[in-house]
Amino acid sequence: MKRMDKIKPLTDEMLEKLGRLVQYNSVYSQSKPGMPFGEGPAAALAEGLKIAGEMGFHTVNMDNYCGYAEMGQGQEIIGIAAHLDIVPAGEGWDTDPFTLTRKGDMVYGRGVSDDKGAVIASLYAMKLVRESGVPLNKRVRLLMGCNEETGSRCMQYYNEHGEPITAGFTPDGYFPGIFGEKGSCGMLVHSKNTRILSMNGGFVSNAVCNRCTTVIPAASVEEDALRAALEKTPLPSFSLTRDGETLTIEAVGTAAHASTPHLGVNAASYTMQALQQAGFRDDFVDFYMDHVGTACDGSGLGLKVEDQYGALTLNNGIVKTENGEIVCTIDIRYPVTLTPEDIRRLSRDHLEDEKGRVEILKIGTPLFHDPDSPLVRGLYEAYREVTGDETRKPMVIGGGTYAKSLPGIIAFGCEFPDKDNHIHDKNESLSIEDLQIQVDIFTQAILNLLKS
Repeated sequence: MKRMDKIKPLTDEMLEKLGRLVQYNSVYSQSKPGMPFGEGPAAALAEGLKIAGEMGFHTVNMDNYCGYAEMGQGQEIIGIAAHLDIVPAGEGWDTDPFTLTRKGDMVYGRGVSDDKGAVIASLYAMKLVRESGVPLNKRVRLLMGCNEETGSRCMQYYNEHGEPITAGFTPDGYFPGIFGEKGSCGMLVHSKNTRILSMNGGFVSNAVCNRCTTVIPAASVEEDALRAALEKTPLPSFSLTRDGETLTIEAVGTAAHASTPHLGVNAASYTMQALQQAGFRDDFVDFYMDHVGTACDGSGLGLKVEDQYGALTLNNGIVKTENGEIVCTIDIRYPVTLTPEDIRRLSRDHLEDEKGRVEILKIGTPLFHDPDSPLVRGLYEAYREVTGDETRKPMVIGGGTYAKSLPGIIAFGCEFPDKDNHIHDKNESLSIEDLQIQVDIFTQAILNLLKS
């Protein structure tokens, strides 16, 4: 019997369990006693461990930082690191983001693809491996993290209190596998002098700013010129309204992950562009356009660089006004062959002038595994064997995953090439067929790692 013949009859059962996870708004929130990342992540973890226990796996809750489900025996541990926390739902959904909704061959809900669906797919892969009768001379441990989206402190806690992972994967990237992850750099752009009365937009730093509200003095620009400049931008929609002596711009962009900002439309950046082109004379608008702009390539900070695995990307995620100062978050993903020292050196002379300043918050190192290593080859072979796809090869990405926190693992799945599941956007979705294939691939991946 083909393995898929065993997987398909489990579909309704898998979707029921996925719905149990999706119901929790597991966005990071204020910590409470015994809940380091807030009530939502703790509740989702409890549910995830409950599901795993119902399936017969040994479960451990590590103080609500993370938890795990395990099977097998031995000193070596095959690790699968998925996460239950999510980014905020945002606006514009066609369904309730916290109710798993099925429409034909698709399901919708926040987390179905990032990364609650992968938790369910991994549990059922473990179930199939256990039922296959293959000797479990290594332990297979599914980690369920609660802080991947906002710092991965859950895996830091695991490293401090848990056993080391021998080899494995995190199903929080792309098939057919990711052997390199770009370095990350967080910055803040600060205004010094500005006539903008307020500018606020975005919902997380690691996504393209999808909405932005800007208020300026009405006398500072010709309204018709500003409207014409806004119409020339790629913004899907905008409104420009006058209220007495002020003009308010409501710009609607398109969200995308910070690692692929070119796939989105930045509402803040194109508002700035329109203001400048309409003749709005302002120090901070000029500074922003010179140092950030709309190109997403870091050129304004001296960081337009690339290597054989990819180019640097830059994203403005959040804009906010506090005490008369405008602050913008910058999320940079830089090539795997560069170092944090390279980023500091290249940007050093581009961080400040009389119109504004850029503050470097933190620079993280890239991740790189030899693409010919047994780990990368073993996982790729699982993908190739199940799908028959020999065209696509393991890759380098701009996103950061648990692979940077857990030595010995790489990102593997759960998103398929050329699929857009609207991760970090409204109407996040998952194909039921893709869920079934994920289970098949993860099952084979575990089997390959048990042999290695």
